Amino acid sequence: MGDLSWKLEDAKARFSEVVRLARSQGPQRVTVRGKDAVVVMSVEDLERLAPPDPTRPSLIAFLEGLHLDGLDLTREPDHGRDAEL
Repeated sequence: MGDLSWKLEDAKARFSEVVRLARSQGPQRVTVRGKDAVVVMSVEDLERLAPPDPTRPSLIAFLEGLHLDGLDLTREPDHGRDAEL
């Protein structure tokens, strides 16, 4: 059986293995500073825990429903700031 808990830096370095183990052996916990932070799990495990809700719109439908067509998302250029040393 593979590791069930990974330090963040190890999970990042071995992400493919974390995903493979999540699919074959179950959820893999990832810790940050020694505390559980997230879980990597297979889609099948997720759907067993939270079956898809056909009444809930997809993310795309939700975002389209916000009617943000006229929203100006341009940014002013950021040239940093002068700092006195």
